[in-house]
Amino acid sequence: MKTNTTNPIIKRRTGLLVLSLLILLGAPLQAQNKQKPNIVFFLVDDMGWNDVSYAQSQFYETPNIDKASKEGVVFSQAYAAHPRCVPSRYAMVTGRYPARVNSPGPGEGDLTDDTMTLAEPFKAAGYATFFAGKWHLASAESYPNTQGFDYNFGGGHAGAPKSYFQPYNVQKSGKGNGKERNIKNLGDAPVGYYLTDHLTDKTVTFIREHKDEPFLVYLSHYGVHTPFESKDEKTKAYRKKARSLYGDAEVEEFALTPTTGETKLRQDNAVYAGMIESMDESFGRVMGLLEELDLKDNTIVVFTSDHGGLSNRGNGRKVATSNLPLKAGKGHNYEGGVRVPMFVSWPSQIQPGSSSTVITGTDYFPTLLELSGLPLENKAHIDGVSFAPSLTQNKLQNTDRPVFWHSPLPRPKSTGDLTNTAVRLGDYKLLDFYQDGRIELYNIAKDQEESNNLADSMPEKRDELMTLVNDWRKEVNAYMGKK
Repeated sequence: MKTNTTNPIIKRRTGLLVLSLLILLGAPLQAQNKQKPNIVFFLVDDMGWNDVSYAQSQFYETPNIDKASKEGVVFSQAYAAHPRCVPSRYAMVTGRYPARVNSPGPGEGDLTDDTMTLAEPFKAAGYATFFAGKWHLASAESYPNTQGFDYNFGGGHAGAPKSYFQPYNVQKSGKGNGKERNIKNLGDAPVGYYLTDHLTDKTVTFIREHKDEPFLVYLSHYGVHTPFESKDEKTKAYRKKARSLYGDAEVEEFALTPTTGETKLRQDNAVYAGMIESMDESFGRVMGLLEELDLKDNTIVVFTSDHGGLSNRGNGRKVATSNLPLKAGKGHNYEGGVRVPMFVSWPSQIQPGSSSTVITGTDYFPTLLELSGLPLENKAHIDGVSFAPSLTQNKLQNTDRPVFWHSPLPRPKSTGDLTNTAVRLGDYKLLDFYQDGRIELYNIAKDQEESNNLADSMPEKRDELMTLVNDWRKEVNAYMGKK
């Protein structure tokens, strides 16, 4: 019987088999002679660029994250590929712009089993692969365990828990996440147990059980997404801290602008601060275990968020944080919505420092492959560019590479954002509000606040970047939204 090699799933599986043979038979001698590095990808949900104290936040406390940032390379120009959860996560696990599958839009969450993900080449190379937490990419019934992860705890349709306290699928506050899909495979915790701690427990157990083999851990926390729920003792402590900083912890201050809705002006949400502290404790437990098991030197750790913090609103909703001095937040293609905290550590191979290389969410896939000595699957991570030289050689990269964002389905009533496409090239960033007939151009190197629109005063640069935007939208067949 003739094999149907045009079937995309058969082609993918054939590709994985070839990849496995290449790894076993043709890998560089240097990679064969040294122990494969472990990978820990620590992803926080909705965490803003300066929601960590190493970024000079005076309100949030993240001592474990701060310590690790000093041991690795901190990227000051790290971006999410989209300012919302699903498209951003698609980019990170596939190395592809979400606009290629019309996400957001008709293809929202359209990750199918025939799409290669970050986990699959590592599994083919003999890694034990583990996922815990928020997946949010299951619209096509594609789950971590069908996409290369051996273990899956809590990853499915849900974009948030109904509560952070067990039972996680029962809403406990008045307005919350009652319409969210249920979280599965996390029922083995006592009533009242905190979800962030539970996911960390699963991760710690996995690392202990697989310490003698190479592993890939993708710890994708539901925190610090809504609903806002923190441990009581932490909330009380941060309310006291807010009073000491601002005088009245109950007063929220906002500014109204035509393009961003209401913008939160200060970090003072005590519950959210408590959630961040629990996140920091989770990170500290994982790092402490790596040190205890003598695995830290040979483990690549990536810390980041899926997009900017929830700081803007259009309908009076309660928001989490302030991203100032960056403009706007979650949902917006301004800096506050797409720039994220990010660092990478690997003590045996990477010297501590900082980098201004511009990277985006598509780039983790090829970077981790290159750092681990695995073949780069360029057709899989078609939009990703490895930033490994920025880590191992302290090299400034991507100065002439455009980075794109596309938002065809805004939420003006929720987060205050509007339809647009954006591109950054070098120091300049353009936003094309195509349904409004308006263009904005900024020099990000001199104006990270995006306050001085140069579109009229620099027509040549404006036209250059608009050409990039128009060509890219055609290339990826971008969904343009409803008129």
